[in-house]
Amino acid sequence: MKQLLLIGYGAMGRTVCRELQSNPRSRVAFILETPQRRAAVQQDVGPSIDVLQSLDELRALPDLALECAGQGAVTTLVPQLLARGVDTVVASVGALAEEGLAERLERAAAAGSSQVILVPGAIAGIDAISAARTRPIDVVEYTGRKPPRGWIGTPAEARHDLQALREAAVIFEGSAREAARLYPKNANVAAMVALAGIGMERTHVTLIADPGVRRNTHAIRVAGEFGEMELRIANDPLPDNPKTSALAAFSIVRAINNRFDPIVI
Repeated sequence: MKQLLLIGYGAMGRTVCRELQSNPRSRVAFILETPQRRAAVQQDVGPSIDVLQSLDELRALPDLALECAGQGAVTTLVPQLLARGVDTVVASVGALAEEGLAERLERAAAAGSSQVILVPGAIAGIDAISAARTRPIDVVEYTGRKPPRGWIGTPAEARHDLQALREAAVIFEGSAREAARLYPKNANVAAMVALAGIGMERTHVTLIADPGVRRNTHAIRVAGEFGEMELRIANDPLPDNPKTSALAAFSIVRAINNRFDPIVI
């Protein structure tokens, strides 16, 4: 059975860990968490999983690492794992909006003969967008719409009273790179769409706080030599984190299955 390292045991990490409990081909063997949370996480997961506070505590290299801890982990921990030869699934794709990070990850992966696996997260159609860029793409537009509580703790609070919002309000409009910088916990989808298509600068992003919606809603429009496509998906958020769609966690589970299952979709 393949051994997995889970980085981060927040709302997404807990969901991934729970979904993998019955997986016949892989298991979470290690969890990397902060020193402050280590004891509590160890008590929650039980003795069958080793909870660590440093990569140096690994008693053996895992077969695959899963990043669920946010953009900081992509910057600091993922390059170390790649250089050690550990293929790593990255959920916090928005981190790649940082200038030079993609190149750093590529160099680390080359040094360790490993691979970075970016998961689509809460959005559909990434495969189609990536295929479409074989020929020139003219337009990629992404619109993210969430209930106001999904924007609490972001720069949107400086522009709107989110608790009192009664109608939809645009809280950001600009490039995918700027969206990922300002809204790092909300803009992974925008970054993924940009990376799959025409890049961070040319992908136009609109973020909306809407008291009239219950689900996190994503809409994409792409036009180019291939033709046109429009995608819309409405996701339920994770109960413990309204900023994150449940489908984002399930996307990591799919990536693991695709890694080890004999038939891959």
